[in-house]
Amino acid sequence: MSSGTTALLDAIATLERQGGQAVLATVVKVEGSAYRRPGARMLIPLYGGTVGTISGGCLESEVARKAWWLTDEVPAMVRRYSTASDEHADDEDAALTFGLGCNGTVHVLLQRHSPERPLAAFELLRLVRGSGQAGALATVISSHRNARTEVGEQMPLHPDHDIDYHLKDPLLGAQVRADLANVLARGRSALHHYRDAHGEVEVFCEYLPAQQRLVVFGAGHDAQPLVQLAKLHDWHVTVVDGRAHFARAERFPEADAVLQVDVQAPYALQPLTDGALVAVMTHSYSQDRHWLGGLLGSNPLYIGQLGPRDRTERLLDEIPASGAGLAALGRLHYPIGLDIGGDTPAHVATAILAEMTAVLHQRNGGMLKHRQTSIHATMGSAAQGAPSKASA
Repeated sequence: MSSGTTALLDAIATLERQGGQAVLATVVKVEGSAYRRPGARMLIPLYGGTVGTISGGCLESEVARKAWWLTDEVPAMVRRYSTASDEHADDEDAALTFGLGCNGTVHVLLQRHSPERPLAAFELLRLVRGSGQAGALATVISSHRNARTEVGEQMPLHPDHDIDYHLKDPLLGAQVRADLANVLARGRSALHHYRDAHGEVEVFCEYLPAQQRLVVFGAGHDAQPLVQLAKLHDWHVTVVDGRAHFARAERFPEADAVLQVDVQAPYALQPLTDGALVAVMTHSYSQDRHWLGGLLGSNPLYIGQLGPRDRTERLLDEIPASGAGLAALGRLHYPIGLDIGGDTPAHVATAILAEMTAVLHQRNGGMLKHRQTSIHATMGSAAQGAPSKASA
């Protein structure tokens, strides 16, 4: 999910308590260059300001200004916006061209939400956030000469919940569900095209990841900006320290949990750290050795150890390799963070968050000016061929 999912869910909850209406704007397709990628969302309540972003600030006011009358006759529609230079726009597209010179086209789905007609996307977003498990959402974004299928139809998929939203065409729905399950298994969104005797349909199959978790071992002063930056990423953050005078909630008001854990007592790390990003930065040699030893025998996504290289190597020499031993050694990064310079707590936190983000996106953290390919990962696209038994 996007970095503003918490704010979006809070706004939806407020809207539903008040019985209000809104338009949900979602980027469903991008051609060329664009600031936000497919899956970016912005909520436009009937009253009040917008929540979330779908661009770098150039599209929001235009979309919010027209979203309500564009969906006045139909509950859902896709609007195309160009970020090309003005001279590339013809008369028909001029009103939707913003002259940014990015040479990209952004397709934005606008959907009406009301108490009488709630959106499947909202229910799935809540399930993904509450369960800690990823989900997938299929959305029809174009229907060419196909009277069976309408733009805006959605089918959600969650591994533990059956959500009662289906496509009107059951044969198409069966195909889409199979492709949606593949998107969920691969962890990557994709565009799918379907063609049958009734016309052509394009479907955005969106992967909705669970909220990323960060666990920080160490509640010192340099952990505070790290927690603050992580919450800007909309991560779930837990701070752990064995020292009661450090592990206090008032020191980390943004954190989701602050735990004071006695390093001398048994403690199960796996439920807390498996699949999580982990930073070990207690500034205590004995605490670091204790936590690092437990982490190397568990299954975190990333382990970062603060401190000089030789200090960490001494820690590793003192950690026994019995049992699970050093199974996660390949995920250990030390010294923690990218090489960006600076030695203030804010600089250190920035370097750590940058490296974690690079690992999440399978990047090396190099300068973009040296990158030879697109700065964004390409979303998968699949074409379904001639009419088949399932789609005829």
